[in-house]
Amino acid sequence: MVEETMSMSELFSDDLEEDVFCPIDFRADLNEDQYKAVTSPPGPALVLAGAGSGKTRTLTYRVAWLMSQGVPVEAIMLLTFTNKAAKEMLGRVQTLTGISGFQLWGGTFHSIGQRTLRMFGREVGLEHHYTILDAGESESLLGDIVRGIDKDFLKNKGNPKVKVLSNVISYARNTQGSIEDTLALKYPEFTSLADQVAEYARSYAKKKLELQVADYDDLLELWLKLMQISQETTAWFKNRFQHILVDEYQDTNALQSAIIDCVGANHQIMAVGDDAQCIYTWRGANFGNIMSFSERHPGAKLHKIVLNYRSTPEILNLANGVLEGRPENAGYQKELRPVRSGLSRPVMVPAMSTDQQAQFICRKVVELHRQDGHDLRDIAILYRAHYQSMELQMELSRGHVPFQITSGVRFFEQAHMKDVSAQLRFASNPGDTLAFQRIACLLPRVGPKGAERILKASHEVARNESVDLFSALDSKIVLKKVAADAREEWPDLVETLRNIRESMAHDSPEHVVRTAVEGWYSGYIRQLYDNWTNRTDDLDSLVGFATKFTDIAEMLSQLVLLNSETSSRSINPDDDAVRLSTVHQAKGLEYPVVFVIGLADGAFPLQRAIEAGDVEEERRLFYVAVTRAQDKLYLTYPTVVMIRGGRMPARPSQFLRELDEDQYKVQRIPGMHHGLNAHGRFAKHGRSW
Repeated sequence: MVEETMSMSELFSDDLEEDVFCPIDFRADLNEDQYKAVTSPPGPALVLAGAGSGKTRTLTYRVAWLMSQGVPVEAIMLLTFTNKAAKEMLGRVQTLTGISGFQLWGGTFHSIGQRTLRMFGREVGLEHHYTILDAGESESLLGDIVRGIDKDFLKNKGNPKVKVLSNVISYARNTQGSIEDTLALKYPEFTSLADQVAEYARSYAKKKLELQVADYDDLLELWLKLMQISQETTAWFKNRFQHILVDEYQDTNALQSAIIDCVGANHQIMAVGDDAQCIYTWRGANFGNIMSFSERHPGAKLHKIVLNYRSTPEILNLANGVLEGRPENAGYQKELRPVRSGLSRPVMVPAMSTDQQAQFICRKVVELHRQDGHDLRDIAILYRAHYQSMELQMELSRGHVPFQITSGVRFFEQAHMKDVSAQLRFASNPGDTLAFQRIACLLPRVGPKGAERILKASHEVARNESVDLFSALDSKIVLKKVAADAREEWPDLVETLRNIRESMAHDSPEHVVRTAVEGWYSGYIRQLYDNWTNRTDDLDSLVGFATKFTDIAEMLSQLVLLNSETSSRSINPDDDAVRLSTVHQAKGLEYPVVFVIGLADGAFPLQRAIEAGDVEEERRLFYVAVTRAQDKLYLTYPTVVMIRGGRMPARPSQFLRELDEDQYKVQRIPGMHHGLNAHGRFAKHGRSW
């Protein structure tokens, strides 16, 4: 084993040529905060690097500093979250020091985990030749496991599908929690299945070892296990590394934090992050990791880097105001300070509706481009959830303003939107075979050929029995053409289609769409998608879209035209086009001009967060949004929002209401006065909103 370890280590540049280190003037290259962090004395350290403060610069100069102090490059480990971040940092280290990035153990948690398992995996049952499963392969194997234990589990329409099971098991592993707790948190309707799901998880883990394969989570879970049970592994890490550097520490989950604590038990850990930008707790990130770092690592030095190179003083003044609204002990106290000179205060724009909001933004984008000379690619429009961009996408399309969705596909092109649209199309036009095919293929074991057989049999029954097609769909003859695994769900789907058809005869388009959204498909997405709540929000917005029409046929026509119009104008990343993105997807990016839209209670913060009494992650998300802006920041909100399929009056987001009046200026849309007092300010201090 030792010989094999050595040979593997050689592959990762254990035997290195003597490094040629280029002198660096650290004092001249770094500001005071950065310098103190980079030259931090031996021992654990937590570096709170605010937005736009040069976090990557601090980490790469830390590597250079350690090398200048005689630390061999191979004795430094740099952990990141993404391949992009790893590549950027290793590239900067090479530029700064002349040392090849291959000589530094740098990379994502998962890449370092797989290196470790290649060397020591036998200790946990994995041979050197093990293979790594991708997400699809992992789900396929788990599905086989489930069917092997209970052949009817996945057929039961009330049970979660494989994708959801996989998500539950993965979340439990990464948070180091139980299946029961995970279900209670994310899928409370399935808590009674906790024992079954736990059995599937155990059998899945056993099968992977039999096959000598590992999934994505194994790369971390088994790495941690090695550090806990293998003296050889622990000794190798102890002897190999002197310093552990961790990027974006606020995003670590329980599993990653435990790995860092084990790997760095005998080393100098420097964790770099920003508690104010912890926005991924929904996928397992543990906010407590960064808040408790000093408790877990006694004597840790705390460094704050607050000098911001990105934004104007006015934008930073507002960003600091966002954090001032936090409850006591909800984060570290710090205040970003500007390097740049100012331009103008952020602009707050109230709108009567999401339509008016979209119209204003479209006009303003054109003005910024034509009159102020901004490239369209310099403008970003950020939103809390994808559905909030629906009206905006339509308005930009009508105005022939090029835009690019950086957070996914265009709104009406999303799979769940097309699924519901197909139900509406078929109910409206039974001759639309393509729509029927899409619907039928949602069922288990039903493909295009199977859908064709079902529809053919339905037409034959309708003709032979002189009934309409929707009455024929649930006949015994047709049911025999439905795949066995799909027969339990088929009646519910047919009933939904029939209800939609009947509703079209006498109800408003809004009611028709609501019938489709709340029918069979509502259960389908809960079973199939781990992000079903976001998809439900999207579908609720489709109900709102329907209120714009008096005729369902006209609405369906507009959906097709919008899809065609936007799809035909595909845009490359380098093209001059406005960027549309969720705030989550925009983290780490910056733009000269930023619009943050939909800033109303119920939309941002989300209604779910308000009802749960926990809006602090929403606050951090808003903070991330406003700190993306370099020169100009626009904050818009509608006074009417769509919540759970219904239009409701809304007041400006609590994050706006908490701001001081000198931190923004108000721009009125003609005819819009809601939420403003006689002086053009928000009514505060006990006065009604």
